[in-house]
Amino acid sequence: MEVTAISTMTNDTAVSSGLSPEDLKDLVETSLDADKAEDIVTIDLRGKTTIADYMIVANGRSTRQVGALADKILERLREKGMKSIRVEGLAQGDWVVIDAGDVVVHLFRPEVRDFYNIEKIWGVEQGAADQVMYLSA
Repeated sequence: MEVTAISTMTNDTAVSSGLSPEDLKDLVETSLDADKAEDIVTIDLRGKTTIADYMIVANGRSTRQVGALADKILERLREKGMKSIRVEGLAQGDWVVIDAGDVVVHLFRPEVRDFYNIEKIWGVEQGAADQVMYLSA
């Protein structure tokens, strides 16, 4: 499996439509929930990094669902006027990263998410409800 470096993504990559970081987070969470994403976790990054205010991590059951989840998020962001949204990994569908400026979204197949465990990178253990905000499907 090839991992694409995303170190060039910055908080100003996506051109905003005037949505607040909280509104953007809510839009992505609602989209993921409506499209049956699994294990949705939102990590509050404010005060920890300048790359984004929130990171949202979710699973799709297959590469096809991961791609479909990403496509729907992109469609809904563009409907709200966002432009120049960075996307990595869409063609493979194992791990898709969407940089929407104040919100970065990671969509995984479950095995890939378990392997990389990116929640731990941010000091959050999987299942630590006091450190993250959950949106359950």
